[in-house]
Amino acid sequence: MKKFFEDIKKDVKFKSAGPGKKLADDTGSKPQAPPAARSAPKKAPTEGAQRAGAAALARIEQQPRPKVLTSQDVIRNQVKRELEAEAAATAAGQKNADFEGSSVPQKDPSCFSVSGVYFICPLTGKTVTKSERESHIKEAILMWFSKDAVEASIMMIHTFNKDKEKVKAAMDIICKYIDNICKNLTEEKYRKIKVSNKVFQEKVSRIEGTREYLQALGFESTMLPVDGEERTEEYLVLPQQEPEALEQMKVHLECLQKGEPIRAKLDRQPQVFRPSQRATNFELPPDFYNMTAEELKREQQLKSEMVERNALLRTKAMREKDEQRERRKYNYTLLRVRLPDGNILQGTFLAWERVAALYQFVRDSLENGWQPFELVAPGGQKLKDDELALNECSLAPAALLTFSWDAAVQADIAAAGGKTTVLIKPALLKNIKTLS
Repeated sequence: MKKFFEDIKKDVKFKSAGPGKKLADDTGSKPQAPPAARSAPKKAPTEGAQRAGAAALARIEQQPRPKVLTSQDVIRNQVKRELEAEAAATAAGQKNADFEGSSVPQKDPSCFSVSGVYFICPLTGKTVTKSERESHIKEAILMWFSKDAVEASIMMIHTFNKDKEKVKAAMDIICKYIDNICKNLTEEKYRKIKVSNKVFQEKVSRIEGTREYLQALGFESTMLPVDGEERTEEYLVLPQQEPEALEQMKVHLECLQKGEPIRAKLDRQPQVFRPSQRATNFELPPDFYNMTAEELKREQQLKSEMVERNALLRTKAMREKDEQRERRKYNYTLLRVRLPDGNILQGTFLAWERVAALYQFVRDSLENGWQPFELVAPGGQKLKDDELALNECSLAPAALLTFSWDAAVQADIAAAGGKTTVLIKPALLKNIKTLS
């Protein structure tokens, strides 16, 4: 572009130079220029004008020269404007979402039907919250080393490591170590494990608890010299063992193979309430859900659309997909059972627990739970004492069920002149409450 303007300037200058002359022409005589008219002498600018001119010149020099935009510049500017507009729209949407999220009411914990979800540690018997259970289990296992190091290391292997395939591979190698020792009692090399060995490092040492288990069996960390070198290397060495000790080692090995992870048990929090018309009113804490408060609010909005979807023709696969998505929303369920005397028995369950667990809970809460009874879900559905999950019976996240004795057994009792009454165990009746 700069060259283009320079060419135009040269062309204008050439045309304004006047007629040309040949080199052979006489150049001695020059044309007389017309006498210039005398002009009046110019006055010098005032000091104020000079300052104004200097300021104007400074402003002109500071102004950037206009840039000629190419087609790429135009496209780049357009893309930039679109990106800025998109970013502004995203920021506005996020601001609205934050405002809507902040409008989700935070309920008073005292209004919940149950204060939260709690677990019982099988090692300490202590009741802990859902957020505390994993750290408490780990701490309890580490404390168990002071009681039984072998048992604690077995619990550590199965609980601290989530990948069961890697755990099994490590156990297989440890079994091979012990098997070789038992088959070769006099061979010292089988009682030494090189810590830097590739197989040990990749498949055994990476599993938490394996080294603690080997040391609990009797292996000792020892630095041994390297053949032909002036350095030592770490080995796990098992001292010479008596036959009785080797037999006990086999027992410990069997315990390792049959070990299971230590998991906190869900606290049912059994509670009995007096007869109430508010038995169907549930206010559940956030622990019961697998979603945040904002996601729950959105789910409430989506429920209004389900009516329209149900009015349309939908395939069985579509219905099953929606049912599975609905079941995944809840981790726990709060169930109440209305007894014949009007009292209400309440307990907390995992959403995927079986109906059989509910029956066992009710049975354990009754003085005469040995008698056959039935539980009826909302809508009149009779629940069978089987392996069907609670959420598959639409009992999550909460439901009120009705208790009734088996009709055939009650007929026999009535024919014999007897009468059956529901008797809640005294320990539960002692803490009976009123639904608020």
